[in-house]
Amino acid sequence: MQICGIDDAGRGAMLGPLVIAGVSLDKKNLRKLTSLGVKDSKKLSPKIRENLYKKIIEIVDNYYVAKIPPRSIDASVKKHLLNNLEAKYMAKVVSKLDADISYVDSCDVNPLRFGKEISALSDDRKIKSYHHADSRFVAVAAASILAKVTRDRSIGILRKTHNLGSGYPSDSVTVKFVTKYYKKNHTVPVFVRKSWKPVQKIMGKS
Repeated sequence: MQICGIDDAGRGAMLGPLVIAGVSLDKKNLRKLTSLGVKDSKKLSPKIRENLYKKIIEIVDNYYVAKIPPRSIDASVKKHLLNNLEAKYMAKVVSKLDADISYVDSCDVNPLRFGKEISALSDDRKIKSYHHADSRFVAVAAASILAKVTRDRSIGILRKTHNLGSGYPSDSVTVKFVTKYYKKNHTVPVFVRKSWKPVQKIMGKS
């Protein structure tokens, strides 16, 4: 019985990619993930996540990570289709990993609806969609670690040339970076999400 877990990272960020990751493994190996200390990535330090990333990809049978760039996010937000964009990418992961059942962390207020959408986009595969799935299912927690580490690495590369903080609107370093950049260049870098309300506010569009 192949189990798949899927989660995202960076959905609420002002900049950088939205990352969707999935892992698939035999049901009997789920215990191995638990004994490693795999849990919701938000409850782990960056160092522990990096360490677990390497161990997870050794244990699972397969994994897949997709990065959604800001321009795709902006195009979907314009049409009020961000959840649909995420469902499409999650369906892509489901199809690639081809497990018997996939557990997904729902970004939709209605997890059942979100699960049905992913199922319809992936040839009616079996999907179980829940809120906080990353703290309920170890396979989803493993996917959340892969997603978070991938996003952190992307932000790390950007940080080599820009002082942009974590990329989240709650981070004053991030807000300051976008504000300063916009004042100087009358535009924002390609890695910033123009459709985000805090960014629109900076650009004087709200």
